[in-house]
Amino acid sequence: MVRDGVWGRDARGRSAWTRGRVVAGVAALVAWLIVFHATVPDLPGRPGSLLETFLPWLGLTVPALAVAALVRRSALGLLAVLLPVMAWGGHFGPLLLPGPDARHDLTVVQHNVADDNPDPAGTARALTAVRPDLIALQEVTPEALPAYRAALSARYPHHAVRGTVGLWSAHPLRDARALDIRPRGVDDGWRRGLRVTAATPRGDVAVYVAHLPSVRLTARRGFDAARRDESAELLGAALAAERLDRVVLLGDLNGTVDDRGLAPLTSRLDTAGRGLAFSWPASAPVARIDQVLARGAEVVRLWTLPRTGSDHLPVAAHLTY
Repeated sequence: MVRDGVWGRDARGRSAWTRGRVVAGVAALVAWLIVFHATVPDLPGRPGSLLETFLPWLGLTVPALAVAALVRRSALGLLAVLLPVMAWGGHFGPLLLPGPDARHDLTVVQHNVADDNPDPAGTARALTAVRPDLIALQEVTPEALPAYRAALSARYPHHAVRGTVGLWSAHPLRDARALDIRPRGVDDGWRRGLRVTAATPRGDVAVYVAHLPSVRLTARRGFDAARRDESAELLGAALAAERLDRVVLLGDLNGTVDDRGLAPLTSRLDTAGRGLAFSWPASAPVARIDQVLARGAEVVRLWTLPRTGSDHLPVAAHLTY
C-alpha cells in the first residue's frame, strides 16, 4: 500500500528517497566492480580474473536494477542506477565510438583457425577480404598447412611458421624465430610462439604471434588460468627485450585486455581504442580473447570478420604509426 501518490510514502512511512536501499547498494557495487575491478582479490579460484573476463556484461544489470527501482517506487534506486551506467560508459563507451577508417598504415588479421577446421583453404581466402598486410594464424596443423600456403601464397608470398602458429605477409619477412613460451611441465613439442621482422613500407615492425594456454572453469579449481599466466610472463619478458620501436602482437591470448593475468602484455603494449570485437565462441561471442596489441603504433580500429570453419571469429585491425 502506498500513500500520497505513487511516489509518496508507503505504509511504513518510507519515502521514495528511503525505499530501495538494497537496489541502490547493488547498483553502487556494480559500478565499483566495473571501475575498480582490479581491487577484487585473486583468491583461490581466481574470481578476479573471472570477473574481468566478462566485465562488459555487468552492463546487463542496469535494466534489471532500473526495473527493480521502479517496482519499489524508489527514487533513490533510480538515481543510483546512474552509477553503473556512467561507469560502463566511461570504461567501454569509447570502444563503441566510430573510429577513423580512412587513414591507417597497416591492416592486420588475427585468427585461431581451429585444428579441426573442415575448410582451411576457404578460411584462408575469407581472411583476405579486407586486404590485410599481415595475417596471423594459430592452431595450424601439419595436415592443413599446405592448404593455407596454397590459398595465401599469391597475395602473401612471405610467410613463417613455427609449430602451430604462423604469419603470412604481403611484405618481406626476416629474422623469424620460435619463442619458447611453454609453461613448466609442458613438453618440447608445444610450440606456440613466433617472432619475425616485417619490412613494411613505413619501416621495420617486430611482429609477435602467440597462442597462450587455454583457461578452464571447473568446480574444483574455479577459474584455472595458471598456465596461461605463466606463458604470458614469458611472452612479456620477450617483449621487454625487443629492440625495435614498433611492435605488434597478434594472438589468441585466451584472455581479455581487462584480465590481470595478461598484465605482462598489456602493461607493455597498447590496446585497441575502438571496437569491442567479441571473438569467442564464434556461435555466440561473449568475449574478445583474440587480440591485436601494439607499441610504437596505435590500434585505431578493431572489428570481427564473418565466421569461418573455426570456433573463433577472425579479428581485423587498422594501425597507425
